[in-house]
Amino acid sequence: MAKGYWVSVYPAIADPERLTAYDKLARPAVQAGGGRTLARGGRVVAHEAGITQRVVLIEFDSFEQAVAAYESKEYQKALVALPDGVERDFRIIEGID
Repeated sequence: MAKGYWVSVYPAIADPERLTAYDKLARPAVQAGGGRTLARGGRVVAHEAGITQRVVLIEFDSFEQAVAAYESKEYQKALVALPDGVERDFRIIEGID
Protein backbone atom coordinates (compact mmCIF):
# COMPACT_ATOMS: atom_id res chain seq x y z
CA MET A 1 0.00 0.00 0.00
CA ALA A 2 1.34 3.43 -0.96
CA LYS A 3 2.05 5.92 1.80
CA GLY A 4 0.34 9.28 2.03
CA TYR A 5 2.03 12.64 2.55
CA TRP A 6 1.04 16.10 3.65
CA VAL A 7 3.11 18.73 1.87
CA SER A 8 2.81 22.31 3.10
CA VAL A 9 4.65 25.32 1.73
CA TYR A 10 4.34 28.70 3.42
CA PRO A 11 4.86 31.61 0.98
CA ALA A 12 4.01 34.20 3.65
CA ILE A 13 3.97 34.19 7.45
CA ALA A 14 2.87 37.56 8.81
CA ASP A 15 2.53 36.43 12.43
CA PRO A 16 5.00 33.68 13.46
CA GLU A 17 3.66 33.63 17.05
CA ARG A 18 0.15 32.74 15.89
CA LEU A 19 1.61 30.05 13.64
CA THR A 20 3.20 28.58 16.78
CA ALA A 21 -0.25 28.46 18.40
CA TYR A 22 -1.56 26.49 15.39
CA ASP A 23 1.45 24.16 15.60
CA LYS A 24 0.76 23.38 19.27
CA LEU A 25 -2.70 22.12 18.30
CA ALA A 26 -1.76 20.54 14.98
CA ARG A 27 1.20 18.46 16.15
CA PRO A 28 -0.76 16.20 18.56
CA ALA A 29 -3.62 15.93 16.04
CA VAL A 30 -1.20 14.78 13.34
CA GLN A 31 0.44 12.28 15.68
CA ALA A 32 -2.97 10.93 16.76
CA GLY A 33 -3.77 10.43 13.08
CA GLY A 34 -0.60 8.38 12.58
CA GLY A 35 1.49 11.14 10.97
CA ARG A 36 5.27 11.38 11.27
CA THR A 37 6.95 14.71 10.59
CA LEU A 38 9.86 14.19 8.18
CA ALA A 39 10.77 17.85 7.62
CA ARG A 40 9.63 21.13 9.17
CA GLY A 41 11.28 24.39 8.32
CA GLY A 42 15.02 23.98 8.24
CA ARG A 43 17.36 24.76 5.40
CA VAL A 44 16.11 24.87 1.82
CA VAL A 45 18.09 25.05 -1.41
CA ALA A 46 15.82 25.98 -4.31
CA HIS A 47 16.54 25.28 -8.00
CA GLU A 48 14.81 26.28 -11.23
CA ALA A 49 11.55 28.06 -10.30
CA GLY A 50 11.80 27.03 -6.64
CA ILE A 51 11.60 29.55 -3.84
CA THR A 52 13.21 29.10 -0.42
CA GLN A 53 10.08 29.01 1.73
CA ARG A 54 9.16 27.09 4.87
CA VAL A 55 8.25 23.51 3.92
CA VAL A 56 6.61 20.86 6.10
CA LEU A 57 6.51 17.19 5.04
CA ILE A 58 4.49 14.64 7.02
CA GLU A 59 4.27 10.91 6.22
CA PHE A 60 1.34 8.57 6.88
CA ASP A 61 1.11 4.81 6.35
CA SER A 62 -1.48 5.32 3.60
CA PHE A 63 -3.12 8.02 1.50
CA GLU A 64 -6.45 7.25 3.18
CA GLN A 65 -4.89 7.72 6.61
CA ALA A 66 -3.50 11.11 5.51
CA VAL A 67 -6.93 12.25 4.31
CA ALA A 68 -8.63 10.98 7.49
CA ALA A 69 -6.11 12.83 9.69
CA TYR A 70 -6.83 16.08 7.85
CA GLU A 71 -10.58 15.56 8.22
CA SER A 72 -10.33 14.63 11.92
CA LYS A 73 -12.08 16.77 14.51
CA GLU A 74 -8.74 17.40 16.26
CA TYR A 75 -7.01 18.72 13.15
CA GLN A 76 -10.00 20.82 12.15
CA LYS A 77 -9.71 22.55 15.55
CA ALA A 78 -6.06 23.29 14.76
CA LEU A 79 -7.01 24.80 11.40
CA VAL A 80 -9.23 27.33 13.17
CA ALA A 81 -6.08 28.60 14.94
CA LEU A 82 -4.20 29.05 11.65
CA PRO A 83 -3.87 32.83 11.47
CA ASP A 84 -5.12 34.94 8.57
CA GLY A 85 -1.62 36.28 8.02
CA VAL A 86 -0.32 32.86 7.02
CA GLU A 87 -0.42 31.93 3.35
CA ARG A 88 -0.16 28.16 2.94
CA ASP A 89 -0.07 25.86 -0.08
CA PHE A 90 -1.24 22.49 1.34
CA ARG A 91 -1.57 19.18 -0.49
CA ILE A 92 -2.20 15.56 0.36
CA ILE A 93 -0.41 13.29 -2.07
CA GLU A 94 -0.13 9.55 -2.58
CA GLY A 95 3.35 8.10 -2.55
CA ILE A 96 4.72 5.54 -4.97
CA ASP A 97 4.07 1.92 -3.98
